[in-house]
Amino acid sequence: MNRHAVFPVDSASARCGQSVPRSIAIITDAWHPQTNGVVRTLATTCDMLRRWGHDVTVISPDQYRSIPAPTYPEIRLAFTAPGAVGRRLAAIQPEAVHIATEGPLGFAARRYCLRRRVPFTTAYHTQFPDYLARRTGLPARLFWPYIRWFHRPARTIMVATDTIRSQLREQGLGQLSHWSRGVDLDCFSPGAPPPPEYAGLKGPILLYVGRVAVEKNIEAFLACPYPGTKVVVGDGPARAALEAKFPQALFLGKRMGRDLAGCYAGADVFVFPSRTDTFGLVVIEALACGTPVAAFPVPGPLDIVTDAVGALSEDLARAIDAARYCDRAACAAHGASFSWEAATRQFLTGLAALGEEEAVSLAAAPAF
Repeated sequence: MNRHAVFPVDSASARCGQSVPRSIAIITDAWHPQTNGVVRTLATTCDMLRRWGHDVTVISPDQYRSIPAPTYPEIRLAFTAPGAVGRRLAAIQPEAVHIATEGPLGFAARRYCLRRRVPFTTAYHTQFPDYLARRTGLPARLFWPYIRWFHRPARTIMVATDTIRSQLREQGLGQLSHWSRGVDLDCFSPGAPPPPEYAGLKGPILLYVGRVAVEKNIEAFLACPYPGTKVVVGDGPARAALEAKFPQALFLGKRMGRDLAGCYAGADVFVFPSRTDTFGLVVIEALACGTPVAAFPVPGPLDIVTDAVGALSEDLARAIDAARYCDRAACAAHGASFSWEAATRQFLTGLAALGEEEAVSLAAAPAF
């Protein structure tokens, strides 16, 4: 049986004639209807792979009973019967298994693959220890043992930036491959019309886009004394409290597609206050719309933002002020350099294709 498709060299998914898995299983605890960078990355990657002829199956919380995550009901935690995820994998018989998240479904898939001695890959999408530290008040170092334990058996851990690569190496995780992100340039461009709510706002317009949650550090943005109007696009559990505390800010809720692009394009500076992201998809979307970026000097911005397209500083007001002088054409050009096609090729390169014996083990072994 030929378990791998060989794509022509000029195909976007080719690896110079090397075989790549045709059938791919992606297990994720982050999926629709969640709205975040992880979901958008996975959904776009799946769409691109299917367009290239790959058979992609996503195992996600919407397929199982689930409960809302404590303090964050938008995120659903799936509950499955013992062996349920394994039985799905056995029925699918994929040629590569990718575990995208460290939640309950990722845990179940990891357990099954280890029992069957089936190789799998993982990805480090979020600064999970810092995320939990912000939500629990406990030190981030307490959560690193779980991250090391979860990812250590993976054949490859996919990371988006060199900064995160260095951080994981310091944690003893060395089997790393690069998986960047991209921008839909048909949607995100400097010509997107700004929303009507921008009319008459006192400038400069300072914009945040993303989940409105404690781990995003939005309060640091809203409390920044820089003059102008602060705009928040997105929703989440912290929205009501932040609206009450910062009544001068404009909260627009969720915006999608061209409406979201217009929010970026009409702003003077995009402010990214998060310290827990590994990349920041919204950063390159803002740049593609010609909007300079102000952020803290942390993973994600450190790997994306140059002096030509933004500014990084522990003093957010100083970063905003410097970013205002950046050339918007340079910002748009830099944002346009991030391609989903290139990112998806990186994803394919990082996968661990199953051999014949491993495929038989995955499909035939009892699921328990």
